[in-house]
Amino acid sequence: MLLQKEMIGKHYRDLASAGDEGSKVVYTFVPGNLTELMGSFGVLPVLPEINALQSGMRKLSGDYISEAEKQGHSEDVCTYVKCDIGMLKKGNVGPTGLKLPEPDLLLLSYTGCFTFMKWFELLRQEYDCPVAMLHVPYQADGRIHDHHRDYIVEQLESEVIPKLEQVTGRRFDEERLRQRLALSAEAENDLVWVLESAKNVPSPIDAYFGGVYYIGPIFTAFRGTQAGVEYYQTLRAEIEERLAERRGPTTPEGELEEERYRLVMEGPPNWTSFREFWRMFSEEGAVVVASSYTKVGGLYDRGFRHDPERPLATLADYCMGCYTNLSLPARVDLIADYIREYRADGFMINSVKSCNSFSVGQLLMLRQLEERTGVPGGFIESDLVDPRYFSSANIKNRIESYLQMLEQKRGTAA
Repeated sequence: MLLQKEMIGKHYRDLASAGDEGSKVVYTFVPGNLTELMGSFGVLPVLPEINALQSGMRKLSGDYISEAEKQGHSEDVCTYVKCDIGMLKKGNVGPTGLKLPEPDLLLLSYTGCFTFMKWFELLRQEYDCPVAMLHVPYQADGRIHDHHRDYIVEQLESEVIPKLEQVTGRRFDEERLRQRLALSAEAENDLVWVLESAKNVPSPIDAYFGGVYYIGPIFTAFRGTQAGVEYYQTLRAEIEERLAERRGPTTPEGELEEERYRLVMEGPPNWTSFREFWRMFSEEGAVVVASSYTKVGGLYDRGFRHDPERPLATLADYCMGCYTNLSLPARVDLIADYIREYRADGFMINSVKSCNSFSVGQLLMLRQLEERTGVPGGFIESDLVDPRYFSSANIKNRIESYLQMLEQKRGTAA
């Protein structure tokens, strides 16, 4: 956590000085992002949803959302969008207190979330800069087809790379991209090892609340960098030590002493009350051993690695393989596999009010997962970064009731 905080802090400082240093800046999103390609051109990425969640954790998002609603944005609009637009209207000061630079390019990689398209329409109204869109086919049948891959590669060659060349004044260097892809694969190997360490009993990690710290560098600006590789080497070494000593995960209250429940989580966490939300589980001895949210930036644990021998094709496969680009049946399959592989006692869904990419179909998913696995599911509701939609007492009551039900089920089985 400390190393990640240091890395992200440096990234925001680099962004703040981008104008003085002559660095080019690209606004893009987390799912399906082209970090290695952008890095090969020497540009700095800004990820609006990361700004929003960081603002939520720092208790800044409520004011930004109010500002966006004053500008006419509906209460039903994704709160990531409203937080970002409100931050922009209030001076575009980032979550660390440093002003963010204006983009030299808006790069939209569309991966399953229609809101991203509308979000970039709003940003295009604010900034006078080129726009590149990478349209990523939806995995309707749960498979990546050759013609889908070819379609994305053609867009990379005809739309995205020329725009990056135009903005930076650099020619595309395939060898530099290959080098970054090799670094990505190295970091991805260590990340998967860390995530799969939760198959041990007790688990040395929490793969949801702790997991958001683990995925931070690889989902944002540090995939394809030596700093990213070193972060995941450090993380793996720390978890190897915890595993050898049979220690539980770190929690807001210190180290978890007893693992009482093993859960799988579907849906994003709430960011405005993140640590309070985490404590609701850790105080009950509940450990999340696998989660779908930590796959929004790539399904590495299902076998994908960036392949330097297929530089553009592997970027295409990555974009199509993000969790938000999976069909609902494919999501059910994935979570059912997690429940079995990680020997979970139960699974919970955090249904986020303003995120249709996750919340649509979740009740149906809950019923299908219970039928398929025989494991009971729980259902709670909150929001991403709008503090008005986090009811602490209600959520805590539902979590406690669900865990009590799991305990009774154990007693009955015994």
